[in-house]
Amino acid sequence: MELSVYSLKGEDTGRKVTLSDAIFGLEVNEHVMYLDVKQYLANQRQGTHKSKQRNEVHGTTKKLKKQKGTGGARAGSMKSGVFVGGGRMFGPQPRDYSFKLNKKTKRVARLSALSSLAKDGKISLVENIAMDAPRTKDFLAILNGLKLNNGKKTMLVTGEVNKNVVLSARNLQKVTVSTPIGLNTHDLLNTDTLLISEDGMASLVELYSTAE
Repeated sequence: MELSVYSLKGEDTGRKVTLSDAIFGLEVNEHVMYLDVKQYLANQRQGTHKSKQRNEVHGTTKKLKKQKGTGGARAGSMKSGVFVGGGRMFGPQPRDYSFKLNKKTKRVARLSALSSLAKDGKISLVENIAMDAPRTKDFLAILNGLKLNNGKKTMLVTGEVNKNVVLSARNLQKVTVSTPIGLNTHDLLNTDTLLISEDGMASLVELYSTAE
């Protein structure tokens, strides 16, 4: 698959880049992508939820009523979970939701996400973006030129971290900036357009051609 490289004004530069089949032409493995996204979301959870059990609730320990002869169920403590103000039975306790996922599995998931975006025609190439100073207005002008300021989510991938570009895009709700090494399956599947600069594409190919 060949893609045209566009200038920052949205004009076709005449240059074309052939997408590597080893990165963008693989068979999409939906289950592996699901596992990677599941792990990503699980790692975001703090796991600090906590409810009080009957031994942690403040209250009397006096037996409420005699054991037999009342016609009702026996009751020994106000702190039982069956009474209002008592402890919660089988309530949430602090826990760690994270789980292990093999490195090669995560790699297949990212490549599947990239292949899925390429298959759906959601990848665009742009010449290298260089900004002398952080300025959101200038970054918006680039998006307008590329016709990407349409209210949909856009992820820009650059070859290396450019502080001015990151700061210029930081205040835009639908735009994220990343480098090839910082890509994850969740963010790739959560974008409408993957905008890759020329140096970003070179770094992406180098990263996955040398990875195991």
